[in-house]
Amino acid sequence: MVMIDQYIFGGFVASLFAFVLLYTLRRRTIGKTKGGASKAASIDECVTNPAADGGSRTESGGDADVIIVGAGVAGAALAYTLGKEGRRVRVIERDLTEPDRIVGELLQPGGYLKLIELGLEDCLSNIDAQRVFGYALYKDGKDTKLSYPLEKFDSDVSGRSFHNGRFIQRMREKASTIANVRIEQGTVTSLLEENGTVKGVQYKTKKGEEITAYAPLTVVCDGCFSNLRRSLCTPEVENPSCFVGLILENCDLPHANHGHVVLGDPSPILFYPISSTEIRCLVDVPGQKVPSIASGEMANYLKTVVAPQIPPQLYNSFIAAIEKGNIRTMPNRSMPANPHPTPGALLMGDAFNMRHPLTGGGMTVALSDIVLLRDLLRPIHDLNDASILCKYLESFYTLRKPVASTINTLAGALYKVFCASSDPARNEMRRACFDYLSLGGVCSNGPISLLSGLNPSPLSLFLHFFSVAVFGVGRLLLPFPSPQRVWLGARLLSGASGIIFPIIKAEGVRQMFFPATVPAYYRAPPVN
Repeated sequence: MVMIDQYIFGGFVASLFAFVLLYTLRRRTIGKTKGGASKAASIDECVTNPAADGGSRTESGGDADVIIVGAGVAGAALAYTLGKEGRRVRVIERDLTEPDRIVGELLQPGGYLKLIELGLEDCLSNIDAQRVFGYALYKDGKDTKLSYPLEKFDSDVSGRSFHNGRFIQRMREKASTIANVRIEQGTVTSLLEENGTVKGVQYKTKKGEEITAYAPLTVVCDGCFSNLRRSLCTPEVENPSCFVGLILENCDLPHANHGHVVLGDPSPILFYPISSTEIRCLVDVPGQKVPSIASGEMANYLKTVVAPQIPPQLYNSFIAAIEKGNIRTMPNRSMPANPHPTPGALLMGDAFNMRHPLTGGGMTVALSDIVLLRDLLRPIHDLNDASILCKYLESFYTLRKPVASTINTLAGALYKVFCASSDPARNEMRRACFDYLSLGGVCSNGPISLLSGLNPSPLSLFLHFFSVAVFGVGRLLLPFPSPQRVWLGARLLSGASGIIFPIIKAEGVRQMFFPATVPAYYRAPPVN
């Protein structure tokens, strides 16, 4: 018995000695790492070891409450918002130079109101952003103007259009003014999971150094080409078309400060100002394959197919832009939100949910999601209990639905209605939509308030969509309903149902129309 006690005592002394030795060695290693690190790296508590590929691998201590992957519109806005709330935020962005994109250039009035709510409206200053007051639609030589219903709002409220890169850089600059927000350049290669909980990320710096960073909550908003979303959702990405982008210079739109949509053949053509001297033109090309730019096939397509359909006032500038040769393309993607609630992680922005960019609703959805997430996180001081936080944030997916599903459904439905078709019933629906919107009053104010994000009501969207269909059928049956016209009317209604019901199903009927029946709708914040 005495012998056993001696062994126990000896083991205890040896363990204590080993612990002191390891602690001393660790302190020395940390001291050396800190001594040679830059000011930015010294914020972290790090241990650097040789990596298998000959580089270095750094383990970064949990000095952040939230890691944000991506510093685009969603990531930069979220960083500023959570930083202002007192959270310690670490943002990792693949490329911190100014982006050069042909989409993400139109912010609807509903999105502008969210920008004000987040305190980011000054990011639109000094970038030559243009005010947008509505849309002008063109079809078969006729046009109609649809103005945003802004009478009840302050005079500053309207849409805004701008260079996407300038706007993003202003947002990044604004986020970096918050002391507890740190933005760094690096490529996130993977999420770090432990027993089904995301603990942080692994990323590579510009110098090739591999770094592991930890935080209680990781928000992935790395854009439409996200390589991280597969573990956090079921991505069902569709590529209905591509945008071909041009910039028209030194010309005026027929309707000043309005976006212009030409219901062309085979699909819509968009024009809107992005500065005081530039107009963005986006030509929609159905399918995933576009004519070759290098061979001149694209220029020929734009001159022979597209140019004859655009407003005459823009024709010369359109041809000049083609001759200049700066033609860009971008695939249009749509993806309904289908998340896997995962402890420690959340998806946002285009990494989470996409819709056809025809209606310019993407930034409005993202900013609305950020306002909602801020309000949900505000009562929670400690984010470390990942499983409880995950259960609570399931309400985020339900509460976002009225805004997101309205804008998503409208974008998908309008794109299909606005495209030309060989089906007479679809073309009749297209004509009915143009004429319905041209009626004015509630027939234009209702749909444009949905598109602008000022009235995100799924039920209103559903009623207006089928009002267009019934309007089209009524025209067919008057003055005398022939059997052929009755059959065409029935096909029109069937086609309208075939357009909107699959989109609603993908969005989720219950969450879209009856969110209050979903248990997550009533989740209360956990008590810290």
